[in-house]
Amino acid sequence: MEVIVRAGDSGGAMLRTQGCSKIVKNVFSGVRCVSSSSAEEKTFEFKPLLGYMIDPPEAVTTATEAVLKSYFREMLRMRRMEIAADVLYKGQFIRGFCHLYDGQEAVQVGLEAALTHDDCLITSYRNHCQHLSRHGSIKKVLAELTGRKAGCTEGKGGSMHMYDSEKNFYGGQGIVGAQTPLGAGLAFALKYKNKPNVAITMFGDGAANQGQLAESINMASVWKLPCIFLCENNRYGMGTSTLRASGSGADFYERGSFIPGLKIDGMDVLAVREGMKFAKKYAIENGPMYVEVDTYRYHGHSMSDPGVSYRSRDEISSIRGSRDPVDRVKARIIDAGWATADELKAVEKEVKKEVDEAVKFSKEAPYPEPEDTFKDVYTTPIQVRGTTSFNGFVPA
Repeated sequence: MEVIVRAGDSGGAMLRTQGCSKIVKNVFSGVRCVSSSSAEEKTFEFKPLLGYMIDPPEAVTTATEAVLKSYFREMLRMRRMEIAADVLYKGQFIRGFCHLYDGQEAVQVGLEAALTHDDCLITSYRNHCQHLSRHGSIKKVLAELTGRKAGCTEGKGGSMHMYDSEKNFYGGQGIVGAQTPLGAGLAFALKYKNKPNVAITMFGDGAANQGQLAESINMASVWKLPCIFLCENNRYGMGTSTLRASGSGADFYERGSFIPGLKIDGMDVLAVREGMKFAKKYAIENGPMYVEVDTYRYHGHSMSDPGVSYRSRDEISSIRGSRDPVDRVKARIIDAGWATADELKAVEKEVKKEVDEAVKFSKEAPYPEPEDTFKDVYTTPIQVRGTTSFNGFVPA
């Protein structure tokens, strides 16, 4: 028996089986599921990808019930964690800068679904969910945000500098665009060591205007480095719309000029997964690619930015209602008949419990000791020159 779930223009979706039909509620236009009689795997279509100097992959893929449910849970964990960070910040448990990722979860979950932890990842200061996706824990992320020794960098890095080189995650960078030449360097190391892997250097639409990005793309092209320059276009560089700050207009994927580009719907985890699989294969075999994911952040640029002085609340609500990445994968699961809304609600409760426990932990864990300030400055003790021959440091 063939089952087809197709989104209609009016926002409803039609479920058609042989000899019967009924309407399935679905607010996400463009969601379509086609399956055979097997319950193991179904085929999904997504918004077509756009290619520059290259033919993009077909906008169709398959997924199992277990895979889609795992994406739903992981994206929900990210969403809940970032909302918890918002509350902790407003309660003054988190100090300094704090850049949240809610709204952009499909980018990271889809990206990691296309990679392995042998692939290198480096990003900007909006890096909580990147650390979590590399087998980090919500407890360690929130403890780092509150400056506790149990944090992922022992309370020293804070919001902008999470890091785990054992998982090939080379952290968040506080300087706009600074990660782009480092990402090219990671790709150089992979090629030098003959590794069959790729380096992902993530940056925002604001950093896309940086000169160091252009230099990095040029070097990566000359040396055919396995590097993907991944632009997370969330529509606003701080408080400035890309339409006001970009000479190339709304599209960034053509900015590589002499390297291929790909534009992906960054609010659809399956589109991101398939696009990044394609980009990874290309980069390993041919050299760098510029990938743009069209996404959206719900919070302001940082916690000091209310996010509504340069865009309307209606705009944010409209994106939430029509493109929300968590709700989109949830709708696919329900439309495919793999779970009911109540069953997925139980998952939401489980995730909420996990995050609540992490919040409690992050408030109660001890702070670093004062002497910890002088640890991890250098990997090994080295001689440090002073202003005279007497005030330097010579290791024993």
